[in-house]
Amino acid sequence: MPVPPLNRKLLAILAADMVGYSSAMEADEAGTIARLRAIRAELTDPAIASHHGRIVKLIGDGALVAFDSVVDAVICAAEIQQAAAKRNAGLLAAERIVFRIGINLGDVALVEGDVYGDGVNVAARLEQLAEPGGVMVSGTAYDHLQGKLDWPLDFAGEQQVKNISRPVRTYRLRLDGKRMRRPLLGMMPRWTGTAAAVIGVLALAGGGTWWFFQPAPLGAKPSVAVLPFNNYGSDEATGRLADGLTEDIITDLARFPELEVVARNSTEVYKGKPVDARQVASALRVGFVLEGSIQRQNGRVRITAQLIDAKTGNHLWSDRWDRPAEDVFAVQTEIAEQVTNRLGGGVGLIQAAGRAAAKRKRPENLNAYDFYLLGTEKIEKLTKADEEEAITLLNRAVELDPALARAWVELFHAHVLLGIFGVNPESNYKAAADAAERAVQLDPSDAEAHVVFGMSLSDKGDNARAKVEMDTALRLAPGSSEILTFYSGFAARFGEPERGAQMVDQVMRLDPNYPMWTSNFFSGAYFMAGRYEDALKMLERMTPNNYQKWNWVVRSSSLAGLGRIEEAKTSVMEALKRHPDLTVESIINEPGMSATERRRYMETMPLAGFPACAKPEALAKLAKPVRLPACEAAQAQPLGQP
Repeated sequence: MPVPPLNRKLLAILAADMVGYSSAMEADEAGTIARLRAIRAELTDPAIASHHGRIVKLIGDGALVAFDSVVDAVICAAEIQQAAAKRNAGLLAAERIVFRIGINLGDVALVEGDVYGDGVNVAARLEQLAEPGGVMVSGTAYDHLQGKLDWPLDFAGEQQVKNISRPVRTYRLRLDGKRMRRPLLGMMPRWTGTAAAVIGVLALAGGGTWWFFQPAPLGAKPSVAVLPFNNYGSDEATGRLADGLTEDIITDLARFPELEVVARNSTEVYKGKPVDARQVASALRVGFVLEGSIQRQNGRVRITAQLIDAKTGNHLWSDRWDRPAEDVFAVQTEIAEQVTNRLGGGVGLIQAAGRAAAKRKRPENLNAYDFYLLGTEKIEKLTKADEEEAITLLNRAVELDPALARAWVELFHAHVLLGIFGVNPESNYKAAADAAERAVQLDPSDAEAHVVFGMSLSDKGDNARAKVEMDTALRLAPGSSEILTFYSGFAARFGEPERGAQMVDQVMRLDPNYPMWTSNFFSGAYFMAGRYEDALKMLERMTPNNYQKWNWVVRSSSLAGLGRIEEAKTSVMEALKRHPDLTVESIINEPGMSATERRRYMETMPLAGFPACAKPEALAKLAKPVRLPACEAAQAQPLGQP
């Protein structure tokens, strides 16, 4: 008879047992059973229920429990361990109940209410590796936990575990890293951390029945699954390229904290199979599906990719690449970076779709992430009124979720822009600095949080620390067009103007549809490298309504640098109408200005016709003003002397 196909699901497995269970039962069977029942009734069962856990079955001194979110599962495990440790502190050693817990995310088979497969086996092995009272997490589970826990995860190496051929990446949950935000009981789940349900094996859970829920509504953050790219060539070399491209895109997308990305092992089950994107999205509980194909023929590689809105089945975006196949790894890197930058980040297609959805909601139905999305859209419009509205929206986001690090990142940008527009500069710059520091404290793994903190440090004149922060951001997300964009505007401040211009060139390759706001950074980077024509082209994407004083300076000075003096003088006249106090000395005394930047302004601004000397009242506010020799000489000249 034909064997029916297995019912398979992507699940995270949490395995645990009681340390010293056998010896405890041998020494005091009745007392051990009584203590187990008590701790179950008072601690573990309420914790499981509060995190939406579902008991599956007992396994010796363990059990299976299901969760809707891997985040909930890890939080539940951590809280049980902390509560158990607190409970044990007042007991004799023989009366203490101590657990080990391991968590894995993997594919399992469901048979008559039970679960089978490597997903369960790996979790059980991780539990054995955990310290008494500790929690060990696999790499697949770790990939879905970034920035979502109140406890750090320390890399514990790759472990070779019994009956599993491949090494398993492991992480140890540091339970003393941070205090919990909420009490153990009655805690509601935070952002859903994965598209999968989670199974836990807990020593104290009683018997029960396994059942599955209908797919839950999409979480606040947009979620995406990257299906294995199809190999139309069917040869092994092209297959390796397809696998590498799929993995690179997943890894790169996972760097964007505003996205939830399903791990590769979750989508690997669809490799080589004809699938319906909407069915995949329903099974993995994601809002978007990326699929593609690779074909190698006559020395060329042809690659296609398309993004599908799982709710409607509509294709939001598609593209194709035709490249020489001599260096397949360079092709792989280039395509992965282009795809991830078009889909992810603050101006990516996925976030744009989230903004559109938020606009369709009634105001009372908006959550923290919706306010964040709408605030970022306002920031990009680069007008005083829009920046003020952005701050209102983003403040609402952090009121609803103070731990939403990315909202604090955007608050930095909005406050800085409002200060540049001349609205309470001192208070807005202070608010920006506070927001940047808050962001990096909340999520040290967020590359953009490090960037804005670096920008804040640079504005205070601490360029050494600023460069460290920006280099950290680049290490965290080396292929992110946003990180490269922000860094490009500060490279000259670090004495590397050519590098800044090269970063702009790289961004334009990664994301040819770069948004208007990037012109603030690109024009300045090109200007500092002496590429005046390119600087002017960047400013053509903006209008005078979007110009800040820096845009006027770069525009006028670039025209002068190209020898277009009359146009430069006209531009200066327009600039001075809006910024009457704009002078060469006012610019070169801006906080954080490097010698490289000062030289460029001092070479070009006088050619354009900007006034040279700052007013005495402006100089009086500076502790050690940088002066132009001509201005110092004029100030020293006695009144009435020619």
